[in-house]
Amino acid sequence: MKKLMNKNPLIALLIIAVMFACSKEAKAPADEYIKMETSKGTIFIDLFEAEAPLHAANYKMLAENGSLEGIYFHRVIPGFVVQGGDPLTRENTSREDDGTGGIGERIPAEIGQPHLRGSLGAARDGNPEKKSNGSQFYFCLASLAQLDGNYTVFGKVVQGMEVVDDIATLERDPRDNPIEPVTIVKTSMVSSEDYQD
Repeated sequence: MKKLMNKNPLIALLIIAVMFACSKEAKAPADEYIKMETSKGTIFIDLFEAEAPLHAANYKMLAENGSLEGIYFHRVIPGFVVQGGDPLTRENTSREDDGTGGIGERIPAEIGQPHLRGSLGAARDGNPEKKSNGSQFYFCLASLAQLDGNYTVFGKVVQGMEVVDDIATLERDPRDNPIEPVTIVKTSMVSSEDYQD
């Protein structure tokens, strides 16, 4: 090392800097979760950023800018799904158009993850490319293998599944819309330091 320092002090300095950097413990970036506060309770969601990056980024943006706030869950089928995300339900006096709206553009399909209990999936219409609605989503109340290969799963509930289950018990109208509206009050991103599994 002494011989190397005499020949080229710049290389020696670089080696010392690398050794110093390696001696410090590397700190991994904190994971982030979506915190969805509803009128029935709070749900924490882990997004599948590696498996469905377009959907995860879109949903993260919706959560961060408050686009989902004030929207109610408009479709509830016990043993199947709890669905929300339609902006037409915000400050709505008529339920006739519930489930027909969306925020932003359709998202290209990122199909591949299974529909397990607690999965977060993207709703869509019957378009042949299986593109997802820009904001409508659903929580799976059970494992739903019949949906695999047709819809994008882009996250899962990691805490608050009892809130989703509670929504599923509400009395519904003939269109499966809960008579008592359950509203998304606030959405935000929280780090793993603020969330305990």
